[in-house]
Amino acid sequence: MAYRTVLVVLFDGVQSLDVTGPVEVFTGADTHAGEPGETYRIRTASLDGAPVRTSSGLTLVPDHALDQAPAPHTLLVPGGRGTRGPDPRVIDWLREHGPRADRLVSVCTGAILLAEAGLLDGRRVTTHWAYCDRLARDHPAIEVDPDPIYVRDGHVATSAGVTAGIDLALALVEEDLGRDAALSVARYLVVFLRRPGNQAQFSAQLSAQTARREPLREVQHWITEHPGDDLCVESLAARARLSPRHFARAFQSETGMTPGRYVDTVRLEHARRLLEDTTDGIEQIARVSGYGTPEAMRRAFIRTLGAPPAEYRRRFHTTRTS
Repeated sequence: MAYRTVLVVLFDGVQSLDVTGPVEVFTGADTHAGEPGETYRIRTASLDGAPVRTSSGLTLVPDHALDQAPAPHTLLVPGGRGTRGPDPRVIDWLREHGPRADRLVSVCTGAILLAEAGLLDGRRVTTHWAYCDRLARDHPAIEVDPDPIYVRDGHVATSAGVTAGIDLALALVEEDLGRDAALSVARYLVVFLRRPGNQAQFSAQLSAQTARREPLREVQHWITEHPGDDLCVESLAARARLSPRHFARAFQSETGMTPGRYVDTVRLEHARRLLEDTTDGIEQIARVSGYGTPEAMRRAFIRTLGAPPAEYRRRFHTTRTS
């Protein structure tokens, strides 16, 4: 088997976990899913080959200067504070060498550097949730999806913040070497090989703002604790002691979500967790998650996750091993 060179671009202000997370995955594949040196060969490079200081204060010593680095199969660009005002020479290098890589990968705000180099135009991408609006505003030729933990578009793969880079790297190992190899790495790193790329960066409780007023906060908590109950606007408004119209307007104003969207998200998360972590039947999960019927849950899963519940469980059900 021919090895794949993974080249990681380093710069001052890089986020250390954006580097070490994927590197540990690829190195783990080399160690635990194949013969050393036969799967991946990891190389790092900075502008002049000089050490770089990460955003957390660690010093990383690269293998090469960028202009002397080997041609990579996978070119990986991490994120971090250093992406806010990048050295133009890094952008120039990416613009010249990026198109030659078989696979372009960014972690977190590394997508900003790829965008500045013109390598993401016309593609669907993601990045850290806090920078999605900026990326979309500064680069209108890019379709920015703020929700998934990672996105694949052709030979370009982009991930959300920090730990999502590990999920993406595991997905790439699975693509290259098969599911068994990726599972071996996941077990060694003590992470679950189960997060789909279109899993949301945040749960409903985190993606929505917490309401300022106590009655609305109580409603948010009630929805989370009782996904199988009657959660129509009229019922929720009565719980908040507001008229339905006033409640709907106030809820969206304070949380950034309509009540219906919040309920839908909570129910989907509840059903997903039961599919991942239990052996409960589909019909039972649909009922306790508030869908009423398996068909209603099936439509929600296909619309949001792109897979029916049975397929989702087959792919992401947790098998706990010691």
